[in-house]
Amino acid sequence: METLSPTTILIVIGLYFLVLIAISYFTSKDADTDTFFTANRKSPWLLVAIGMIGASLSGVTLISIPGVIGKEGLNQNFSYMQAVMGYLVGYFVIAAVLMPIYYKYNLTTIYGYLRERFGVVSYQTGAGYFLLSRIIGASFRLFLVAIVLQNFVMGPLGVPFFVTVAMTILLIWVYTYKGGIKTIVWTDTLQTVCMLTAVILTIIAICNNLDYSMGEMWTEISKEGYTQMFHFEGGWGDPNNFFKQFLSGALIAIVMTGLDQDMMQKNLTCKSLGDAQKNVFTFSVILIFANLLFLTLGAMLYVYAAKTGMVLPDRSDLLFPEIALNHLGPFIGVVFILGLIAAAYSSADSALTALTTSFCIDFLGFEEKERTEAEKKKTRLMVHVGFSIILLIVIIIFKALNNDAIINSLFTAAGYTYGPILGLFAFGIMTKRKIKDKLALAVCIAAPFLTFILDRNSVAWFNGLQFGWTLLALNGALTGLGLWLISSSQKVEA
Repeated sequence: METLSPTTILIVIGLYFLVLIAISYFTSKDADTDTFFTANRKSPWLLVAIGMIGASLSGVTLISIPGVIGKEGLNQNFSYMQAVMGYLVGYFVIAAVLMPIYYKYNLTTIYGYLRERFGVVSYQTGAGYFLLSRIIGASFRLFLVAIVLQNFVMGPLGVPFFVTVAMTILLIWVYTYKGGIKTIVWTDTLQTVCMLTAVILTIIAICNNLDYSMGEMWTEISKEGYTQMFHFEGGWGDPNNFFKQFLSGALIAIVMTGLDQDMMQKNLTCKSLGDAQKNVFTFSVILIFANLLFLTLGAMLYVYAAKTGMVLPDRSDLLFPEIALNHLGPFIGVVFILGLIAAAYSSADSALTALTTSFCIDFLGFEEKERTEAEKKKTRLMVHVGFSIILLIVIIIFKALNNDAIINSLFTAAGYTYGPILGLFAFGIMTKRKIKDKLALAVCIAAPFLTFILDRNSVAWFNGLQFGWTLLALNGALTGLGLWLISSSQKVEA
């Protein structure tokens, strides 16, 4: 079957980015620092909701979740939906508990709450963990895209991996450096539509290629056992246990959306608390169906490979690109490339903007120190460039070290880096106790370390127990315990 040439793929990518740059041009007119950070708080809530879908799913979802559905392990079959169902609980907490706090204090970055509640050390500790968390997450996402582009496009043209990564990051920088979050609200909406369209058209193409109706295809993937969703056997020692995954899903949603400046920055651009809450509720419902769509595609990819006698690639992350680019014809190849680029950039562009925002506000004190607009723009530009370089370096390191499916690595890392953030916010919201702020950093360093020790020895120490995604809960609980130990019964108002 005819396949896309690397040159054709490059042309498609180039045209796509011309569209993004055009959007950037129109949305960044008369943009100032406030526009970059908050979009002047005028974003339509429905637009934000649609854009958040793409940012939440990302290239990790597009590639890794379909890829690992047929493997033994964390996301075996449709059991990933157990965590997705937990997301609904998490998003309710975000809308009902966290959003009112953020709007009450009129925050530009959400970690400003920690300054109001505890003090400067806790505030910058939370923001620092966000920077670490988001650098890891954004780098994994961009690494995934760079690997695909290198294997199927740039490699055959003789372009080194380093250059592929540098070009990828440069393209993000070009359309985000001026308009910031205002531009991203609009570009992420386009990218969400492109990503979901790519998945739907690929599903249709596989059915047509195998001469199946959708009903027949669903029967086939059910017969192969891919649609198994609930796992109640095995108890808490089983990483796929329903209750463990449901709880983990709720916590992941709270932490990786509600306590994440990247995701919340879009919400804080809405005109009012009510609009922001409508956005969260709408986005959470759509996200359930989107994840089910991705899992269905994953099952169909494995069915297609079995029916055609295709040799599975060494990395599960390459299964979708291999079939889309080399088996389903040029049209689906173009659709896949657009979906992949859209999925990756809808999360990476906002991550770069959020990193810049958090560093400028939380560490450089843009809101406290007097600066002219020209000084703010110059400093913001330098920070934006600096984080772009950091992402480049981290991706190169991942290339040398990564061996696991991207989705597993991402959530494992998040279990350690987001845990202290969860503990800080939970302790602040659920108690009125006053802590010794200067000791907060020590607590937030000790908790991930203890979590790592317990995780490495859990099977031997706890009768076969595997924490899996509940590492996040363990880490947050240890942080909360540590904060209790450095607190007093003297109450504070927050």
